Amino acid sequence: MALIDLFTRRPAEPAVPEEDPVPGAWPEIGETWTPEGLPVAERYYNQAHAVVLVARTSQDPYGTAYYLVACLGCHFLSIRTKYHDLHIRYSLEKAAETANSHAGTCRALPRELPARPDEESARRLLHSWVLSTSRPRRDLHQYLDLDLSDFDSGRLELQRTNEWIQTELEALAIEQSDLLSARPDERTGTVRFRILPQPH
Repeated sequence: MALIDLFTRRPAEPAVPEEDPVPGAWPEIGETWTPEGLPVAERYYNQAHAVVLVARTSQDPYGTAYYLVACLGCHFLSIRTKYHDLHIRYSLEKAAETANSHAGTCRALPRELPARPDEESARRLLHSWVLSTSRPRRDLHQYLDLDLSDFDSGRLELQRTNEWIQTELEALAIEQSDLLSARPDERTGTVRFRILPQPH
């Protein structure tokens, strides 16, 4: 062995490449979430990357669609916009403006998506809304026309279609006929609901 061999640097053994870690499931923050009964039309990100949804709540017999705006970071939820002294339901354009405006100022972190309730829980929830709406009117012996849009503020919690809500309201009108009536609207073909006044 020559003396020079003692001072020759040998290349280091190549490091064994580490296996890539298995990617964990990315938490669902609303990027692909499609709650039942609320077709998502548009999504926006707020400043902390939480999603702001624009979702369709219903469509009237004349083809006009209505929307809500919901932030999945904070608890911002809007179902109507103010127009002069009126509060009217959102068109897609107005809902998009509201969502974009909220997203530009909201700094809330994404929160856990609301879980979809089971059938019995959803039914109890809907019934409780009808009863809470009816109580003040019945105490004053007044009737109140009830529209499916009156439940829009709870749609993310309920996560059911308009057809489901209508079917449940029709069943409730049969079960508690002194509380709620259901009748077809001859002009539009839709079913109209009315909270009845408290009987004397």
